[in-house]
Amino acid sequence: MTARRAPDRRLRSPRTRDIAPALLLATAIGFGAAPPSAQATDAPAPRSRDRAGETVARAHQEIDSARLDALNIRIADLLSRQQRESRVTPRGDLVIRVRPMERTSATTAAAPPAVRPPAGVAAPTGRSGAAKALADPVAARPVARASGIDPAAMTVAAARLSTQPPPGPASADGQAGWRYDGDSGPEQWASLHPSFARCASGSRQSPINIRGSVRVDLEPIAFDYRPVAFSVLDTGHTVSARLGPGNALTVMGRRYELVEFHFHRPAEERIDGRVFDMSAHLVHQDAEGRQAVVTVLLERGEPHPTIQAVWNSLPLERGEPLAAPAPLDPGMLLPANRGYFTYMGSRTTPPCDEGVLWMVMKEPVTISAAQIAIFSRLYPMNARPLQALGGRLIKESN
Repeated sequence: MTARRAPDRRLRSPRTRDIAPALLLATAIGFGAAPPSAQATDAPAPRSRDRAGETVARAHQEIDSARLDALNIRIADLLSRQQRESRVTPRGDLVIRVRPMERTSATTAAAPPAVRPPAGVAAPTGRSGAAKALADPVAARPVARASGIDPAAMTVAAARLSTQPPPGPASADGQAGWRYDGDSGPEQWASLHPSFARCASGSRQSPINIRGSVRVDLEPIAFDYRPVAFSVLDTGHTVSARLGPGNALTVMGRRYELVEFHFHRPAEERIDGRVFDMSAHLVHQDAEGRQAVVTVLLERGEPHPTIQAVWNSLPLERGEPLAAPAPLDPGMLLPANRGYFTYMGSRTTPPCDEGVLWMVMKEPVTISAAQIAIFSRLYPMNARPLQALGGRLIKESN
């Protein structure tokens, strides 16, 4: 007589039900299996397998939940640990610099081994929702919202999880290495560094050819200049006289402190197409950081004693300021006639920031051929090309 075979109760035993989630977790980590609800079956499963399928489905839900939690923790940790290395570009993009994670043998050893899927569970056919979120920043947005992380920041972080390239070589005045000629000349400034983008995209750039101005009764510029100590710096792009505090001008109700003045050859500005030998830019700044620049046009003639005082203190090394032995009065640079042109523009060097108030003195002052030659030995040409007027209003004092 044949002995009756005992029914297989393994799938119904409490121990098997307790082990099932762990087994399926290992299976999903190894294979990335999708939940059974997403898999088509050709024939109905036995009753015991229906219960096993429910267990499998619950286990997969736990797996996806665990993966989402792990993703949230990882993203939040990356954002918090790298907050000090985050910055916002001029175009408004959030850039998060994240150091690459080290791959160690311990990490490799801890990876779970592949597990054969149990009967009734199909082989993996794709990635789970959490895995897709790791690879697709857009898919990760719901996860970010659920965890309280800004979706936009998470998207950028996921898209830029590699170390950003360092800035270009620094010049003597601390900016990325730009020049007035060659591959780093004005036509390429915008491509040298993200902060220089305005050099190409700006609509109110300087210098300009001053023409078609409107003659009006402009208020006089109230210069409050006096002798102060100064030093001379060769920046690598020009010669700059850095002044002590105490000099300022007031125009249109604002007071601007004089910070420094520097030189260009030839003059960057033109008046009705006329080119001048050199120019001096007197750079002012108010308490809110807005800039106002006074341009003094220089033409060949008699020597200028104030410019000679700057040349006398030229440093021997670039980037190393040399203190002058005697104070300097910047008011001596100004012409006797204080009439001027005014318009809104930009800095004429990178990063080409706009919103600069320009005041170009109408009457030039003289500089000797010998003084021009001294500057030309250092910088034979350091003028940015003319920029489009772009419909700007230019006012001229009567």
